[in-house]
Amino acid sequence: MARELNEVAPGVLVGVSRNYSTTTTVLASGSEALVIDAAWMPDELEGLGEELAGRGLAVVGGFSTHAHHDHLLWHPSLGDAPRWAAPNTARIAQEERETLVSFLGPDFPPDLVELMGRVRAVDGEIPETSVPAGFAPEIVAHDGHAPGHAGLWLANRRVLVAGDMLSDVELPLPFYPDDLPAYLVALDLLAPKVAEAEVVIPGHGSPGTDAQARLDADRRYLDDVIADRIPDDPRLGNPGMREEYEHLKQIVERSR
Repeated sequence: MARELNEVAPGVLVGVSRNYSTTTTVLASGSEALVIDAAWMPDELEGLGEELAGRGLAVVGGFSTHAHHDHLLWHPSLGDAPRWAAPNTARIAQEERETLVSFLGPDFPPDLVELMGRVRAVDGEIPETSVPAGFAPEIVAHDGHAPGHAGLWLANRRVLVAGDMLSDVELPLPFYPDDLPAYLVALDLLAPKVAEAEVVIPGHGSPGTDAQARLDADRRYLDDVIADRIPDDPRLGNPGMREEYEHLKQIVERSR
């Protein structure tokens, strides 16, 4: 199926999957594109390649924000450009490949299974050959939500590609084995970028101009749960979030 991409800042295109509102971000300039977190369903991945080709864009690189199966995908229509990730993400994608593949389910096309997680480690900056002209994405690495998680900060666009952080539909989800302190540190690390951001792109949900409000909401929610207060957060009504709230309460209780 065709993949609709919306421009949220100059040269920054975002598509949202029907599955968990997973976002794909494309940095486009001239005839080149960098694809961040290609997702999700096989027909959507194929449609993404068709859409980019229709725009006259050749993919020169890929980037995965973290080592969860829905952020490690790729499609032959996107070509064979190098795909990058922070070192811990690349390591986990290799060492835990069997488990990550199992989350795709038995009906996922074998050729796409083979492409999942084939990322190379990069520390500091994505190589220039994988980045379209006019972009200089800064890797913002932390361990919130997943070990080795990395957002991308586009200073000259004032855009924060946040990975699975700062979502308008998902509550904060500390990573297994329930490292709540790492999540709190990650929010502090993101805060200076958030203060400058005009657009934030979460891994699930919708791009928004409310980065600071999202950061504040995440901190308020975590503070409430840690203090054993009932949070007043509309995201609790979204699918699966009540269960995540109960899980977080158990994490906090065990840490006391």
